[in-house]
Amino acid sequence: MMIKSFTDASEFTAGDRSLLRELFHPDKAGLEIGYSLARAVVKPGEKTLPHRLAGSEVYYILDGSGRMHVGPEQADVAAGQAVYIPPGAVQFIENTGPNDLSFLCIVDPAWRAEDEDVLSD
Repeated sequence: MMIKSFTDASEFTAGDRSLLRELFHPDKAGLEIGYSLARAVVKPGEKTLPHRLAGSEVYYILDGSGRMHVGPEQADVAAGQAVYIPPGAVQFIENTGPNDLSFLCIVDPAWRAEDEDVLSD
């Protein structure tokens, strides 16, 4: 069994400008998993850069509210909702609320900076 605390994970800025704290990643701590799990934060009034990944991704909204953009679609999202993002889809999320927008990111196969194609605004 492995238990990790969000507060013990180092924060870094991902290519899309979200603030990430990776909780589980197969390249770290000898885990036998194919996905990665991280917590992301987008500050009020901010948005991530449009980007795409080769694999699929799921966002699970923990706190706050925002607008999710996946390809030509967009929808408002809030705590308790999950969003599936198919492989290769251009995506970004914007924080439309007064507080931090925080969400879990599950990426399969596991997220790697070199696999993230960040597009201009």
